[in-house]
Amino acid sequence: MFHKVKLITALAVVALAAPLGAQDMSDGTMAVSSNGDVVVGGKEMSRGKDIIDNAVNSADHTTLVAAVKAADLVGTLKGKGPFTVFAPTNEAFAALPAGTVDNLLKPENKAALTKVLTYHVVAGKLDYAALQDAIRKGKGTATLTTVAGGKLWARMNGPHNIVLQDESNNVSTISVYDVYQSNGVIQVIDKVLLPKM
Repeated sequence: MFHKVKLITALAVVALAAPLGAQDMSDGTMAVSSNGDVVVGGKEMSRGKDIIDNAVNSADHTTLVAAVKAADLVGTLKGKGPFTVFAPTNEAFAALPAGTVDNLLKPENKAALTKVLTYHVVAGKLDYAALQDAIRKGKGTATLTTVAGGKLWARMNGPHNIVLQDESNNVSTISVYDVYQSNGVIQVIDKVLLPKM
């Protein structure tokens, strides 16, 4: 049912972004289902579903979903939007210092958890083309304001790869681009973004 689509050239990657709706420009491949939906974490990400309904199906994002539930953000991310969610994988959360995630998930740390999670959300639908355009207009850097009120900086890292720098000077790479949802777009990232606390 699933097949790998190999993107032959850099031009093909950009050209296919709109019709296919997702890209993994880090290695030039992406998985799509037979009906054209993107596959993330082994599951189809349907354009007809919202951010939450898709994320709960991804085996790569169980930690993120648990954190969203703990912070009571499910209702927000099921809202009309549109939102851009920079979604860290389970591996990204696991790379944090030992105990960080468990500590954030404690009820008494809900405010800090909410701040970290909303730092990964930007109002609007920022797909690869929109991010690249903002970077070009910013002469190499696009400054993004998150729902948490903090800043992220997007830059090109090579001709077809975008990285994000957080307020703590950590750099995360977008590994899967343009996973379109009914209320926005998910950009899968390889590191957790951390705001100034």
